[in-house]
Amino acid sequence: MTIERSDLEAKFRQVQSAVDDTASTAKNAGIGLAIGGVLLVLLVYLLGRRKGKKGGAQLEIYRLS
Repeated sequence: MTIERSDLEAKFRQVQSAVDDTASTAKNAGIGLAIGGVLLVLLVYLLGRRKGKKGGAQLEIYRLS
């Protein structure tokens, strides 16, 4: 049994196709996670601003001397 150049080229094309599919899937998932992370940080920031504007307990400190 001999291995021809065309056999190798066909197999390399098949492997390259599988790698390209996997890379595009991973890229799409990464973009989705990045967008989700940015939205989460924005939400936490906005909720923190709202809580800060509401104010908190007032604490008065008297100095006794």
